Amino acid sequence: MNELRYTLVSDGSSDASLLPVLNWLLVENGVTRPLRPTWADLGRIKLPTNPSLADKLRISLEYYPCELLFVHRDAESQSREARVAEIENAVSAVTPSPPVVCVIPVRMVEAWLLIDANAIKSAAGNSRYAGNLTLPDVSRLERLPDPKEILHELLKQACDLNRRRLRRYPVHQYARRVSDFIRDFSALRRLDAFNALEEEILAAIESHQWNQMGQ
Repeated sequence: MNELRYTLVSDGSSDASLLPVLNWLLVENGVTRPLRPTWADLGRIKLPTNPSLADKLRISLEYYPCELLFVHRDAESQSREARVAEIENAVSAVTPSPPVVCVIPVRMVEAWLLIDANAIKSAAGNSRYAGNLTLPDVSRLERLPDPKEILHELLKQACDLNRRRLRRYPVHQYARRVSDFIRDFSALRRLDAFNALEEEILAAIESHQWNQMGQ
């Protein structure tokens, strides 16, 4: 059976933690082909000075060819509509282009990882941690001022190291592992941004019949 190759273009290396989320959404919405996900590591490639988003997309497709392209941008102070327009404008300058899906969390990717205490414990390297990790209510995730800081503090709590060893604890490295331990992202369906992503993915799947056996 042919693979479905997809590439994720994002702002930074920590955003590669979106890959398990995207895998889950593709399978959940009926993709039957084996998935071959790739995060476009543009840090290894010589880019133009002050590259535009269109430059990044063009180079990503050259080095990481695919059948489906995911483009991530945090909404931050912009509306989702503004970010979608920004992505669509960049895509229009890149031809040919595979189907494109916009990945636009309201805050930052880390907000979508604050749904599974056991996954955080496992990612921290201490799955047997017996303490209680207090997670924000899912309905509040899109309003958190700094979800990255919350995730980092939970990882530091879960690793349960003394103060001296904690100073050397590579929390950014462990934060990128959290999504690998989450098996079910359905809790995020309470968030508008996640639902918008799922709707786009489903539309792409149905348009290209990736939910049909043998396709």
